[in-house]
Amino acid sequence: MKKTKMLKKNYEFKNVLSKGKYYSGSYIEAFIRKNNLENENLLGIAIGTKIAKATKRNHIKRLIRESYKNIESNISTGNSIVFLWKKKIDIKNANYRNIKRDIDKIFDKAGILIEEKE
Repeated sequence: MKKTKMLKKNYEFKNVLSKGKYYSGSYIEAFIRKNNLENENLLGIAIGTKIAKATKRNHIKRLIRESYKNIESNISTGNSIVFLWKKKIDIKNANYRNIKRDIDKIFDKAGILIEEKE
């Protein structure tokens, strides 16, 4: 079952960006903050207009969403997460493998991954 909702309002993004904790990967930056919702996460993706044209930006957003969706079940609930694409990184490096590795690294640093028990 999907347990993530998207951030849509400007004040929601500002809240996470100003009060959240910063984590950095090679391609992606993330701000993570605890929220009051016990059983769902809030996800926001922001990519600046100076980085690329709309089709490339949307492609990166789709890659980030897909990477997040694949590890969504291993993430603890009650977090607000905002992903940002690093401005200095070329858009040509945007592929699923790099983004997935970055997101795994960021969540591992943040300590919000749940250990799978066998």
